Amino acid sequence: MSQPITDAHLEEFSNTFHRLPKSDALKRTTMKNGILASSENTDSAIAMEPTFSVEIDTGAVSNQKQSGRCWMFAALNTMRHPLQKQFHLKDFELSQNYTNFWDKLEKSNYFYENILNTAALPLEDRKVAFLLATPQQDGGQWDMLCALIQKYGIVPKSIMPETFSSSASAQLNTVLNNKLRKDAVKLRTLVNQGADDTQIAATRKVMVSEVYRILVMALGEPVKEFDWTYKDSDGLYHKEHLTPQDFFKKYVGWQLSDYVSLINAPTEDKPYDHLYTVEMLGNVVGGREVRHLNVAIDTFKQLAVKQLQNGETVWFGSDVGKSSDRKAGIMDTEIYKVDDLLDVDLTMTKAQRLNYGESLMTHAMVLTGVDLVDGKPTKWKVENSWGDKVGNKGYFVMSDAWLDQYVYQVVINKKYLPENLQKVIETEYDQPKVLAPWDPMGALAL
Repeated sequence: MSQPITDAHLEEFSNTFHRLPKSDALKRTTMKNGILASSENTDSAIAMEPTFSVEIDTGAVSNQKQSGRCWMFAALNTMRHPLQKQFHLKDFELSQNYTNFWDKLEKSNYFYENILNTAALPLEDRKVAFLLATPQQDGGQWDMLCALIQKYGIVPKSIMPETFSSSASAQLNTVLNNKLRKDAVKLRTLVNQGADDTQIAATRKVMVSEVYRILVMALGEPVKEFDWTYKDSDGLYHKEHLTPQDFFKKYVGWQLSDYVSLINAPTEDKPYDHLYTVEMLGNVVGGREVRHLNVAIDTFKQLAVKQLQNGETVWFGSDVGKSSDRKAGIMDTEIYKVDDLLDVDLTMTKAQRLNYGESLMTHAMVLTGVDLVDGKPTKWKVENSWGDKVGNKGYFVMSDAWLDQYVYQVVINKKYLPENLQKVIETEYDQPKVLAPWDPMGALAL
């Protein structure tokens, strides 16, 4: 039914506004200071005092700068934490630029794979439009980082440091996406003109080679082997000749297959205690694929607590922009009383926000502590990757209520999972439910 706004409506709306208590005073402060500052709840800062009953010392924070590599920084941070302790290193970092190079090369090839697989579909098909909207980007998922390490290993940051384009990725992404879309034109044309597999493969190989050239010029060329020299915190000198795979095996030593992605997505299309994947989401063709085990929020939190209590930090993905103060380093559902200020009800359930596009995972960080009261979490310590000028030297405090509403993913060593969930992973891993490419659980952390 058509319902235009009439003059009578406008008069009624104005009268309704002016009947609100202190409406003019509220209007003046909101016009002057903005919605968030005018609705700030100072009680939240008191409640989010950074003291935790379980806390892991992780050192100085890293800084992803003007790039969307939080997922990569967070994952490498979880790996460097025990490495620093075991080998007596202070404020050590793994090379985010090394994994970034391989991610962009592999994402480009993954894009070509998907373009060829959808070449028979019209351009207006939703899948094709989805691919062409963003051929590649900085963002990613835990399983995608695992796929890179399994294929290429990792290196210390000193071996492949940051460059202009790794720290400020906009120019590189613009050029690379331009090339990938141009290549998509050629690949689709070859398929639709009946070119054979040999011709297509040869063309694709040239395209990947050109991407490699672009990446070497922008990011540097990854090493195949290297000499690593360092002094530990005791002043002892060390020198060793390694490959990136050797380095990972010796200095990190994780069985990456032991670490699984748990999600909390309380929507009707994703029953709990089942495994999911997302169509066309990944980076390494033939490498580790994305798998999400959806669990109830209480299980989700209990497992995160258990891992922290055992001295292991936790990679997690959330919607960092919601109810958060970047400067203060607080993420709390009570930090802003916007509903009270504006006299409107903005309440939505977590499922409704996912289903209606109000929220999804946007950023990955690391849980490094939790405050337990009577065995229940009340607030969590968070290591971010935005440098030490935000929050408390780069660390944030997250309320348990905020985790309930805006945290969607944690990575847990499967040894902490109860037997029934380990069984789900074992039985459903090769046949997970496939979600559409645009499903919110396919969102990439930036």
